[in-house]
Amino acid sequence: MAGPTLILASASPRRRDLIARLGVMPAAVRAADIDETPLRAELPRVYATRMAREKALAAADPASHVLAGDTVVACGRRILPKAEDEATARDCLALLSGRRHWVLSAVALLAPDGTMRERLSETQVRFKRLSTQEIDAYIASGEWHGKAGGYAIQGRAEGLVAWLAGSHSGVVGLPLFETRALLLAAGFLLG
Repeated sequence: MAGPTLILASASPRRRDLIARLGVMPAAVRAADIDETPLRAELPRVYATRMAREKALAAADPASHVLAGDTVVACGRRILPKAEDEATARDCLALLSGRRHWVLSAVALLAPDGTMRERLSETQVRFKRLSTQEIDAYIASGEWHGKAGGYAIQGRAEGLVAWLAGSHSGVVGLPLFETRALLLAAGFLLG
């Protein structure tokens, strides 16, 4: 009898690389096309968990488990956008300069029977105080495009991080400790 199959509900190459570190290769990868607009007054932790859950449900398959994740950068109660233009990326970096912020990375695992398991990784990050030249150089790199909070820690931005408390993989986009716990519970991994 074959073991359970897994669908990764993400088009992110970072999430595929991260899950491979656990020795798991999804049988399929499906981008979950959902509305990612935060609800009015929605708190960042609630939003991240809701997005992971909705992505899993959007890729539901009656014969497979579906793993989905979402990463949110929050400064206080404010959810920072995914930077799609230079102005947004610049605004995010200016806001985060010299400040602590939270990176919330939620992961959800939907079983074929509809059972949903969820975990949330909370990581605190502090950027150094960024000069105008440092922000300009980072903007010129293009790494910010499509990234929550306007930066990708797995690239040049890692050199701007003064300290981090929590999950580095969660900041990249898939918290491996939490993901491993969900996959263990579902029988994808042996203890």
